[in-house]
Amino acid sequence: MRKNNKTVVVAMSGGLDSSMAVKVLQKQGYRVIGMYMYLGFQDDKAREAVENVSKSLGIDFKVVDISQAFKKEVIDYFVESYRAGLTPNPCVKCNKVIKFGELLKQAESLGADYLATGHYLQKKYHKNNLINIYYKFLNKVFKVKFDQKLFTSKDNLKDQTYFLYNFNQKKLRKIIFPVGKFKKTTLRKKANKLKLPYLKSESQDICFLSGDHNIFLRQHLPNNPGEIRNLKGETIGKHQGLYFYTIGQRRGIDIGGSGPYYVVRLDFENNILYVADKWDHHLLYKKTLEAREVNWLASKKPNYPLHCQAVIRYGHRAVNCRVLVDEENKGKVDKVKVEFEKEQRAITPGQSIVFYKNQELLGGGIIE
Repeated sequence: MRKNNKTVVVAMSGGLDSSMAVKVLQKQGYRVIGMYMYLGFQDDKAREAVENVSKSLGIDFKVVDISQAFKKEVIDYFVESYRAGLTPNPCVKCNKVIKFGELLKQAESLGADYLATGHYLQKKYHKNNLINIYYKFLNKVFKVKFDQKLFTSKDNLKDQTYFLYNFNQKKLRKIIFPVGKFKKTTLRKKANKLKLPYLKSESQDICFLSGDHNIFLRQHLPNNPGEIRNLKGETIGKHQGLYFYTIGQRRGIDIGGSGPYYVVRLDFENNILYVADKWDHHLLYKKTLEAREVNWLASKKPNYPLHCQAVIRYGHRAVNCRVLVDEENKGKVDKVKVEFEKEQRAITPGQSIVFYKNQELLGGGIIE
């Protein structure tokens, strides 16, 4: 094993991905320190798994309490976004503020050179491996600086680029994603061969939820009953609060003897939920949107109009679009307008829209 005299802090959850991230980095010659984030709600199994994996791989591990920051920046953000009529993506906020904010500060306080996570994506100078090697050589030997770029994972089913568009070049130079070049099935075989005592259960999308998100919201938001109306304006039922619904939703619209129905409009001024009886109703489709808090990974902002692909929710298929800044928003560098090649169903305010050029992650923002 070669030594490179660099130290990496690995964010460990006790699961397969972060555990194997440690092993991959050790094989590359790094000194590794494990770090477990206490967020205020986990059970003891995860921490025990981190401790057991750390002992198995011969590394030190530390526990850091980030529960206050997590509650303020992620949980409260989640609840208040719904209160305001938005459908947030807390994982995007968590990665930006907690994992690559608070945790990165913790790693730097230990004198670590890098922070690594078990996220599935790839960091390179160029998509082509030969060009990437050449750029790495120029960077190492001649100190020529090139932009760090992010690309989708080799395992398409596990790709997590959608949640990670908020980097800048300074942070990217401090981050390593060791498992993005592997398929999860390959990592599992390697871990089992090593007899690593990792948690076998898969992590859930929103870690602080133990069930349906509406159950959680009902614990934090008061009921605010109102009418459910069809598009003729007829009252056909009652809802318990508009913040329990999102555009395009079918589940949870309980109107006996008829349906199914799909949410097409949330009228917060009059506390009315409007629904349609067709999944593909034309009111659910739009060809444009505006996005705020837009971040681009490259050191230089793109030239507009930008022709690329966009994903409007996690798991959604990337679609062709044009990104531009209109006259009204020219001075607002973090706000753009997006025009899709084809109309898209259930564009949802509060969700993230993420931009790609083939497999390269370009950036993203919050849908207004």
